Amino acid sequence: MPDIHTSDSVAPRQAPPRVLTVAGSDSGGGAGIQADLKAMLALGVHGMSVITAVTAQNSLGVQGYWELPAEAVRAQFRSVVDDIGVQAVKTGMLASIELVTTVSELLAGVDAPVVVDPVGVSKHGDALLAAEAVATVRELLLPVATVATPNLHEVEQLTGVRVAGEQDMHRAAEAMLALGPRWVLIKGGHLSGEAADLLSDGTSEHWFRAERYDNRHTHGTGCTLASAVAAELAKGRDIPDAVAAAKDYVTGAIRAGFPLGSGIGPVDHAWRLRA
Repeated sequence: MPDIHTSDSVAPRQAPPRVLTVAGSDSGGGAGIQADLKAMLALGVHGMSVITAVTAQNSLGVQGYWELPAEAVRAQFRSVVDDIGVQAVKTGMLASIELVTTVSELLAGVDAPVVVDPVGVSKHGDALLAAEAVATVRELLLPVATVATPNLHEVEQLTGVRVAGEQDMHRAAEAMLALGPRWVLIKGGHLSGEAADLLSDGTSEHWFRAERYDNRHTHGTGCTLASAVAAELAKGRDIPDAVAAAKDYVTGAIRAGFPLGSGIGPVDHAWRLRA
């Protein structure tokens, strides 16, 4: 029998697109870094991580979190970017003024699209961003975003605009764009009816609509969508096409979300493998 380990007939495989997530760790595996890496793997890109905070988290909520020092965040980022390189970056939980400032400065020097998920609270309503850091997100982080992906609670936190229906989403997009991102995706998942999201750059608008599924297990939806957008951008799609592909992926993940623990279970990042 030939020794397959000594064969030189197999050409080296080219590396897949590389995406970096800068976010917090979810010990329950449904959101944060864990969700990001699962989504990236499912979408065919190589996921890398800069961990900003460690949470004690399960299906019932966030029991606590501990920020990493800015020095550790900076070192992780430089280690990955300077050696491996990135074709897209996604940010999630940044927790504090110091971490928002640090990450904003690092991202300003990256020549790759940046997807900012301006995480303020968890699915269960637990705060993941210090109140005093909201202004820093507005002033430093959003201006370096290629795409910002706020949900309706985050829109109100950042701009003061309250969205009661689809008719308010145009105003929400204008208010978010005034803070500096090139594009903004206003996620309408908290409204009733179909799941409608609005993508805008101030001159063009794109609506993305999907059936709303009666499934309470939606933990990690926002992290997963932002990571999917970053993955599709890294693969070379333009922004509207990347959002369309990401919306399709996360809709399937929500539909397949499963119970875990005693509370809200996660979306299923591997749903296409079981389809």
